[in-house]
Formats: sequence, C-alpha cells, structure tokens
Amino acid sequence: MLPAPPDAPPWDGAALTTDWSPDALGDGFEARRLDLADDDEGEVTATLVRSTPDPAVRPARAVLYIHGWSDYFFQTPLARFWQSQGAAFYALDLRKYGRSLRPHQTPGYIDDLRTYDEEIGQALEVIRSELGSVARVMLMGHSTGGLVLSLWVARHPGVVHGLVLNSPWLELQGSSLMRHLSGPAITRLARFNPKAALPNIDPGYYARTIAAGGEWKVDERWRPTPSFPVRAGWLRAVFTGHATVARGLGIDVPIFTALSDRSLMSPRWSEEMGSADIVLDTEAIARRTVQLGPLVTTVRIEGAMHDLTLSARPARDRFYAELTRWLVAYGWS
Repeated sequence: MLPAPPDAPPWDGAALTTDWSPDALGDGFEARRLDLADDDEGEVTATLVRSTPDPAVRPARAVLYIHGWSDYFFQTPLARFWQSQGAAFYALDLRKYGRSLRPHQTPGYIDDLRTYDEEIGQALEVIRSELGSVARVMLMGHSTGGLVLSLWVARHPGVVHGLVLNSPWLELQGSSLMRHLSGPAITRLARFNPKAALPNIDPGYYARTIAAGGEWKVDERWRPTPSFPVRAGWLRAVFTGHATVARGLGIDVPIFTALSDRSLMSPRWSEEMGSADIVLDTEAIARRTVQLGPLVTTVRIEGAMHDLTLSARPARDRFYAELTRWLVAYGWS
C-alpha cells in the first residue's frame, strides 16, 4: 500500500501578490493583496476576495462584503446568492484579520474606524476598474463590519447605491446608558495602554453554535475560539462609532437591516443558543436603525443566529427571501 500523501501546507496570505491568484476557499474564488500604509507595527495589507468571474460576462452590479470582529470571509453561499442576483461578488478581509493577518500584528487592532477608509477605497477602485465606472455597487457588512460601513457611507455620500446590514453592531449591549457608564473607564485605559487586553467574556458558545450544524469549515488561525482579545483602544474606537450613529447618520441610500428576533445572553450553554443572537442585543440595535437614514427596512428573522448567513436553514432561507424582496423594491435604484 502506498503511503498517504503529506498534507498540503496551509494557504498563506503572505504569499499573495497584487494580481488575482487562487484563494483559500478553493475553486471559484480568487484573492489579491491590497498594499496599505505602514503603521506602528510595520507593514500593513488587506485582502480582496472575489468569486471567479465568467470571462464572457461583465456584470453591471457588484457587492462588497465586510466581515465582523475576529472573523474573515468564508460564507461561500452568500457569494452564490449575490451571483444569482446578477452581481459580481467581492469580500474584503480587513487589515489584521483573516487572510491579511501577519505574525507581527495585533489581531484586529485599530484605534480609529476611519482608518479602514484606505482599504475600502482601494477595493472600490479595483471593482470600478473591472466593471467600469457606471457599475452600481452595494455594500454589505456583518456585525462590526456593519458599523464600519454605516459610518463610511455616511462620510462618502453618492458613492454606492445601497447598504445591507447583517446584525450590525450599532449600539452596546443593553443600551446607550451602558456605553456612557463604561466609556470613561475604557477611554482612560486606552489613553495610557491602548493595546491592553480586556477580560474575555466569550466562553466559545457562539463558535459552538456555528460548528453544531456541521455546514461550515472555519480556519482557526483566522477565527479562533474564543475570539481574539478585545483591546481598549479598539473598543474606544467602536464606542466612538456608536456615539456617531446615535447622533444620526443621514445615509443617502436605501438600507436593509436584518436581525434575529431575539437575543439570548447566558453564562451557561443552552441548545436554544443555536436559534438566537448570543452576541448582540438585537432590541437595542433595532431601535438604533432609525438613526441610520431616512429609508431603512428592518427585518427580524425568527430563529436566526448572530450571523444570519450561518443560521439554520429555515432562518437562512427567510433572510435571503426578505433580502431578495428588498432588492426588487429598492436595491439597485
């Protein structure tokens, strides 16, 4: 009997170039490096992923997706959904996350959410260069990615044509009162030790709910259990973003926001966690969505988890059905 072939080496984002090459997701996906300005930790890059295009087709629509905290893009059915809508699909692994994370970097760390403007701008330049300046572009963000994109669209009116938010982190768990109470302490710590790691309150339950269905293959290098440590400077940046949302953003494009119909916060594991948002307070976020702009559609999905695209199939199907309905009414207007 012949010996089993050795395992292939893990896919290495550091080997990416600024040209498209095969992605970690395998057939049907490609990735390229986006070179960014160095920071205090050294060299910085981001990674743009795309569904491999059909060379015979040049879509007039595109979607750019951004992940949440301690995450990266791996939701291949999401890409297929957007392709079924006639849109080219792109996803951005932000600096210090996923494919873009390097050994010399503090995972996920940033002290100002506006810094992400650099890679978002570069990603949009690539999309425009491939599809043409008249292509209609929509942004989609999950959790912290939804907060980042909401703030970005508010600062860049007239650039994109719609915003899709999947459980966006628009407010601290509980209410703005909790943010006001905890904000000063976080600000003081961030001033003197911005990369101080805060106590990790994630026991790994969310990762357990995702793994339970057996549908998703996650790279633990990029989505560890428990999550990357939350650091004071990063949390201060998020609080600043929440405060900006609370004052009202006035976003000038249609917005679709989808949330679970309930949250379940508990120190003990329960099977019910597979059918609720156990990360964010969906009631607080639902109240905050009206601050985004004048045209917001908010949908509550029964039985959904924090990432609706990873939820059990009935909730996932409902999410895609509601998004499809919204796209018909508003999406590409």
